[in-house]
Amino acid sequence: MGYTTVTGGQEAIEKSHQLVDLYRLADAKSPMQVAEIKSQLQGLVDKVISESGFYAPSYAALAIKQGQGDPAEAVFLLCAYRSTLPRNYYSSTVYTSDMRVIRRISSSFKDIPGGQMLGPTYDYTHRLLRFDLMDENDEQLKFTLDQVRSEITQQGETPTFRKVADLLREQGLIAPIQSPEVEREPFDVTRQKVQFPTTRQARLQLLARGETGAMTAFAYSSMRGFGTVHPTIGELRVGYLAVSIPYPYAVDDEDSIYIGEVLVTEVESINSFKMSDQKGEVQFSLGYGLCFGQNEVKAISMSILERSLETPGTGPTHDEEFILLHINSPESNGFVSHLKLPHYTTFQASLDRIHSVKDRFEKTLEDEEGDVDGIEQTEVPIG
Repeated sequence: MGYTTVTGGQEAIEKSHQLVDLYRLADAKSPMQVAEIKSQLQGLVDKVISESGFYAPSYAALAIKQGQGDPAEAVFLLCAYRSTLPRNYYSSTVYTSDMRVIRRISSSFKDIPGGQMLGPTYDYTHRLLRFDLMDENDEQLKFTLDQVRSEITQQGETPTFRKVADLLREQGLIAPIQSPEVEREPFDVTRQKVQFPTTRQARLQLLARGETGAMTAFAYSSMRGFGTVHPTIGELRVGYLAVSIPYPYAVDDEDSIYIGEVLVTEVESINSFKMSDQKGEVQFSLGYGLCFGQNEVKAISMSILERSLETPGTGPTHDEEFILLHINSPESNGFVSHLKLPHYTTFQASLDRIHSVKDRFEKTLEDEEGDVDGIEQTEVPIG
């Protein structure tokens, strides 16, 4: 949109930017450091990297600082920056069964191999304000860190576990995974146009980048009766995945270079059972969710929506185009926010239409000598 009619032009816009910095820093004793945002606002950072589809915690913290804590603005900034970066490699296939788990639970089974691992979570805390945090100081911070780190060191390395879904597959309770096509280049929703109906690969990418609030609302609507999916969690796990890229001059296809690790949340939800078409076996169907960071509600919602889009139904959560086009944070927030931009021309056209209708109405009154019986009233759309 090429609006150029903002009063004051470039100078007014520059002054507006200065006011943003004034309101951001006016009551601050010192500027908040990006490193502090990254470490102490991890929930917000994880949300931003997940919705932007760009695993860069430091840049996400910078975007949060620049956007004054507005996650939608931070996601927009991060997506814009990501679009300027080159795509040099595709990573080697990552297997989540190799995840270094920091949290792992199941609401479907009380006892799972390796046991339930609560890990870092607010699920079991009292939702009461901790007023002691208002006066938290460096000494308390050091004491807390030293105490927890000492206990973690005694427990040893972060463990790995077999997946619950794999155990169910071995018992024939879940259909086996279909083998992916070998040497197939992944579909990239950031570079290729999505057409409906789309592939499961594209659906999962769009869901993994979806806005948490929108996905939660849609998943909630499905469970409340506006859809057919109301699962239980077979397994939820949070942990770190090692990422490697193929070695550029490899002799063997398995040669790769480790480049780092990413924190992810994975959910496999168990849904109603159905009969297999081939063998007539009765098996559970799975819903799958995986996203960057510790974003448990989003991953659960993703698993519900993924299963909903695979299941026939008349509810809104079964409409692939409706769901996937409305959970995109930059698209939805950008389109709603664009209403703040000047619409002088379109609104003036609406005013002209109203004046034209009023003139015709008044002329009709004059022709009918004040008799308005039988005159049809109609609404004229604006915009």
